[in-house]
Amino acid sequence: MTLMNASPLTAQPAHAPAQLASSLPDEQLARVRTYYLIGNLLRHPPDDAFLERLRGLDQPDASRRSDAVATAFRLLGLAAKSAIAQTVDDEYHALFIGLGRGELVPYGSWYLTGYLMEAPLGVLRDDLRRLGFERDPEVFEPEDHAAALCEVLGTLVADGAEHELQRQFFGRHLEPWMTRFFTDLEQAQSACFYKSVGRFGNAFLQQETRYLAMQL
Repeated sequence: MTLMNASPLTAQPAHAPAQLASSLPDEQLARVRTYYLIGNLLRHPPDDAFLERLRGLDQPDASRRSDAVATAFRLLGLAAKSAIAQTVDDEYHALFIGLGRGELVPYGSWYLTGYLMEAPLGVLRDDLRRLGFERDPEVFEPEDHAAALCEVLGTLVADGAEHELQRQFFGRHLEPWMTRFFTDLEQAQSACFYKSVGRFGNAFLQQETRYLAMQL
């Protein structure tokens, strides 16, 4: 079951794959889909059709693994079963938009410095340029949004980027702050459905930290 919706990258390379390469090993394909799934959920609230697809995640054949990621994956599906699209939309706006700002600020610069548009964003932009990414002119938010970083990492994996390059990008731009963000999301007062997104994001990032630390 494919869980990806079309979602524009904040920073998108001209060579970004139109669809996932069928030649990717299963492990890498799963990583791509997970990054894009998390990016989708952080980019915008899921509509009725996407929630319906998420509702299948707790079925026995969704994952036979008993690790933390598989458990969080199934719990995300269970959360979708009781979710109503309009309610989730309201929740998303309370969490990330609000009146002036939401309960959480899903940007790397904010978590690393306490302010938006600070030095970490400049470092990220330099790295994105070196990797061949270009900013989508129709997207006005900074490139260090959590959704954009997940989408970029997913694209790197889909494009077959070297393990070391993936490790460096993850270590510089996701690992220093995104676990704290997902923990805050899981504990946020405005969160109900998105608590499961925070739990899933945290479990996946911990798995990615271990995987990318390996010498392949």
